[in-house]
This record gives sequence, C-alpha cells and structure tokens, in this order.
Amino acid sequence: MPATWMKFAPWLMLIASNVFMTFAWYGHLKNKSLTLPLAIVSSWLIALPEYMLAVPANRLGHQVYSTAQLKTGQEAITLIVFTLFSYFYLGEALKWTTFLGFALIVAGAALVFFFK
Repeated sequence: MPATWMKFAPWLMLIASNVFMTFAWYGHLKNKSLTLPLAIVSSWLIALPEYMLAVPANRLGHQVYSTAQLKTGQEAITLIVFTLFSYFYLGEALKWTTFLGFALIVAGAALVFFFK
C-alpha cells in the first residue's frame, strides 16, 4: 500500500466509523416512540459496520501513528461528527460553551499528536 494512502486511510475509515457510531448511540433520540429493546437491537446493527471500519483503521494506522495519536485523533473526529450530527440531525442549538469545551479537547489532542 502506498505511503500516502497509509497516512490518510485510517483517518477516512475513522470518520466513517464515527458516523456509524454516532447514529448507533444517539440516532434513536430523534424517534423516542421506538421501544427500548428495538432501539438497542437497531443500535447494535448500526454499530457492527462501525467496528468493521474502526478495527482495520487502527491496525493500518498503527503502522504510521502511535496509539496515543490514533486515540486523540479519533476523539477529535468524534467531537466534529457529534457536533454536526447534533445540529443537523437532532436540530439542537450549539452554544459557545460547547464549542469552547470541544476546542479545549481538540487542543489536548493536538498536543499529543503534534508534539511527540
């Protein structure tokens, strides 16, 4: 696999896996008439593709990045995906305090990622 692909593939796969996981964890909140057992089963079915992307993403990524870099990058991706999901899918308002809190977490991730 080309070196450039090895640097980007894990992040693309982690973005996709985070989209699946965000829907698995929070998607049922939009339709609260869904029974809890059905919400759980649906979430598990949505989470399966997440694992099918996350596990290989981390395997590939570990050839180029440290586990700390992979984890902090994944957390930053999670916050971005969650923010977009919360606003566009759930229709929730975004507050400046949320952005500030997320920015602090992303800053922490940058410390781990860029200052080895």
